[in-house]
Parts: sequence; C-alpha cells; structure tokens
Amino acid sequence: MKNKTNRRDFLKKSTLAAAGILGVGFPTIDVKGNIMGANDRVRMGFIGIGNRGTQLLHSFMKNPDVKVTALCDIYKPYLSRNRSLVDPRFFLPKGRPVPVMGENFGKEIALYEDYRKLLDDKNVDAVCIATPDHWHALQAIDSVNAGKDVYLEKPVSMTIYEGRKIVDAVNRTKKVVSVGYMRRCAALYNKIPALIQSGKLGEISVINSHYYSNMTPNGIGNMKPEMPPKDFDWNAWLGPRAYRDFQYNIAPYMFRWWKDYSSQIANNGSHYIDIVQWLIGEQAPVAVTAVGTNHIIRDDRTIPENMDITYEFASGKLFNFRVCETTSVPGLKYGNIEIIGTKGSLYISDNGYRYYPATPGQFADWKQTFEKEEFNMPKEDWTYNHITDFINCVKTRNTPVSSIEQSYRSSSFALLANIALEVKERIIWDPVNERITNCEAANKLLHYEYRKPWKLE
Repeated sequence: MKNKTNRRDFLKKSTLAAAGILGVGFPTIDVKGNIMGANDRVRMGFIGIGNRGTQLLHSFMKNPDVKVTALCDIYKPYLSRNRSLVDPRFFLPKGRPVPVMGENFGKEIALYEDYRKLLDDKNVDAVCIATPDHWHALQAIDSVNAGKDVYLEKPVSMTIYEGRKIVDAVNRTKKVVSVGYMRRCAALYNKIPALIQSGKLGEISVINSHYYSNMTPNGIGNMKPEMPPKDFDWNAWLGPRAYRDFQYNIAPYMFRWWKDYSSQIANNGSHYIDIVQWLIGEQAPVAVTAVGTNHIIRDDRTIPENMDITYEFASGKLFNFRVCETTSVPGLKYGNIEIIGTKGSLYISDNGYRYYPATPGQFADWKQTFEKEEFNMPKEDWTYNHITDFINCVKTRNTPVSSIEQSYRSSSFALLANIALEVKERIIWDPVNERITNCEAANKLLHYEYRKPWKLE
C-alpha cells in the first residue's frame, strides 16, 4: 500500500488535479495500430447493461462519434435486449428498475457473457463499465491492460487498495479513463468556483451535504436464499466476493444495500462528495468519523439506513455528510450542499444555488458587504456532456474532466467512511502513504481477500 509520492508531490499533484490540468497528451492509436483521425468513430463495448448500463448505452448512442460494437452481461435477457424474457420477480417490489431495451443493433453487434472475451475483440476501442462496485477494479485494470480506454461508473472501486491499483494501471498504460461523476460537466457547478473565488463566502469553515430517500417501511424487503433464474450467472456475478446463495433482493439491482457489493455513501453520496472535493480544493481528509443506525426499516440490508460522517481536513475545514433513507424532506435550507463561510453561506442544488450573506455576531462590528443572490439553471443532460468529454479525450488523448486520480480521491472519501463505521472509531488517515495510522484493524479493511481464481494483475 505504500505510495512513493512524497507530501510535496502529493500537494502539487492535488493542486493540478483540482485545476483540471494534470495529464499528458498521447497520440491516439486504435487496437489495430492505426492512427485515429478526427472523423473516426470510437468503437464502444459495454460491460454490464442492466439499469445504469442501459442508461449509459443510450447516452453513448446519441453521440455521432460513437459506434456500438459489443455488449456483455451475465444475464441473458439483458444481453439479448429482450425485456419480455426478464424474470417477473425482477420487477418486484414496485419501482425496482428494469432497463428499457429493444434496441435494433442488427447482427453486427458482438455479444459476450465473459467480459474478458469482449476485451479480446479487436473491433472495440473503448469500454463502458457499469457493473456492481466489487467488479470495477478487475474489469478496469483488465481493460486498460488490453489496450482499451475506459468509461467507468462510480465509485472507482470497492476498496482503497483496488482504487490505487487502477490509478497505477492507468498511469502505466497511458489509457484514457473517465469516471461517472457527471456533475463536473454541468454548467451550473462550473459557475460555483468563480463565486467562491470572488470572496463572497469569506473563509470557508464547514461544509454540510446529504443524500436522502424515504424507503420506509419495507426497504428492500426480507427474502430467503433461492436458486437464481437459470439464465442469470450468479457465480459470475459474485466474481471475487466470497460465495453465498442467491437472493432476489441482492441482484441484479439491490446490491447497493449490501456492504459486500456497494453502499449508499459510495453510490449516491460520492456524487456530492466529488463536487465538494472539487469546489473547496481538498483532495483528502486527515481524519474520518462515522456512525450509523438501523432501527426503522426492517429489511435485509447490511448498510445503515441513516449514516452521519465527519471528515476533517488538514486546513481545519470540517465536512459533514449524511445518508438518510428514512425521509423525503431535505435537512438543509436549500439543495444538497451547504458551504459555510465567514461572509456568507452558499446552498447548491442540481437546479441552482442560493447565497445568503452573513451578519456580524457576538463581539463583531464589521458590516455586511454582500446581498442575497439566487440563481436557477435550466436542466442539462450532464450524462451526455460527460460522455462527450470522454469521447473527445479518447480522440485527443487529453485528460477527462473526471480524471482517474481525482475520481479515486472522491471515491476514497466514501470508502474511508465505511471503514470508520465498521471499526466504530475516529480513524486518522495519511493521504500520502494511504494508511490509517491509529487503528490496525481499520488498515485490514483497505482490501479483502479475493475468491479464487480472481486476482488483481
């Protein structure tokens, strides 16, 4: 786990990453060794075409510079794109997403049940990976080693160790890799840095953010182990994770509530963490505290229904994040992010922002210098913008707006929170050597032992 980067290099790279200028351009060469021209279409393969994978597939299909050449999934109805063949129980409970399919790709699309065979396909330049979190590291590293550029769904990985291994593989292979933190391509969020730099907030002290959803009373429900559908490869779905029997409230969608496969702080929370990390210029915490409870939603989940996390930075700033799946009422004055400064507070939603100037308090005699400000932004297609950035970078060899290093750092916030929750301690994090310095039990959770024959190369 030791990183050769010293503290000075870390801070330098962090500053460059925050500015979006870290990276070196390389000539674009496709898998056949031909130079890719500006008019060439990028041949895309898709690994994991369930709910999110289908959403990304459809967004990629809108881009005129993309040609879909291969699909891969371990569930045959998803692979054949025939929704009528989906197990009826995959539609339950009500609201469980099953992808809209029925695309007419024709016979020129290659279909694979094993992603490694897709990676051997010479008719694929780049891949989109939208599999469960515990598969991200293996598939991303295998992809860049196979010479493919990668669009990877967030979070970057399931563990800190895996995430760093992906970054190392990308740096070694010089492949273009973008991670699905699509708000970085939103015009709204790109307006915020200028507002912060204007001085309206003064000195930033505390940031609060949250993800909320009311899953009461039944959540993902209570189910017993069963045989999986005959056309669903459960063993392949588990991959490097320890074997356990199939349950209908684990796969193919509800894995997000099982700590072995995902978490809500990593799934939804890391979107907002990524924005905060970007806006306040903090690349990593130095301490993390997390608490969680399960007492209202009586389902099979192994992650908390409510979770409070505090991140401490070397600068003195505090960042509080809350996951709350027992309410539909947000806990902030407006939006999902609150940035508190000495001269004012900024509240940000996906639709706009609200700035409220501060007033002097006890023993203070300064005067209010700024006025209240509101801004509303029309809805944008962030996913399409983000995909377009990736495709452009595949052609130009520039670094995507969601670079692998900064995306790994954003994902790490969530992974560290899960570790702090597991050990029930405030953990002290060394972001240079990527070790927890006060709890060896926590360090043991930086990775887990893969089930054979899977291993990171």
